[in-house]
Amino acid sequence: MSDIATPAQSYLTQEAYDRLKAELDQLSGEGRTEIAKRIEAAREEGDLKENGGYHAAKEEQGKMEARIRQLTQLLENAKVGHAPADDGIVEPGMVVTVDMLGDDLTFLMGSREIADADLEVYSEKSAMGAAINGKKIGDTVSYETPNGKTIEVTIKDAKPYAG
Repeated sequence: MSDIATPAQSYLTQEAYDRLKAELDQLSGEGRTEIAKRIEAAREEGDLKENGGYHAAKEEQGKMEARIRQLTQLLENAKVGHAPADDGIVEPGMVVTVDMLGDDLTFLMGSREIADADLEVYSEKSAMGAAINGKKIGDTVSYETPNGKTIEVTIKDAKPYAG
């Protein structure tokens, strides 16, 4: 098994792609300039060991650079366009309802970057996501959870996400 992770291709609506691209452009342009100015201003205040403003700005810079890397990878590997076909087959970009242990669970299969905050998201790389990806309404599948339990789910619905 390789130590290098292969980036997952994510389905994004055009609107989500545009929003994320704008965030990336802002962070990698104005955002970097602003944080560099804050770090320099804090550095000029003197002793860096006891300079809370300097350390806070450096921490924020680290978080911002991580977000820039995350957005860059997501956008480079995004499949942008129309939602998947409304054919009842589970795939990324679909809102799926399954019967799990007698309860309905509804979630978006794909990337949390395209969903509104009210909708749970499961990656197609997760244990359940991998088990149901490519299956159709009415199919029942079993998968093993990370803690070793086997869970059976029945796909009840699969519709394209209409963000």
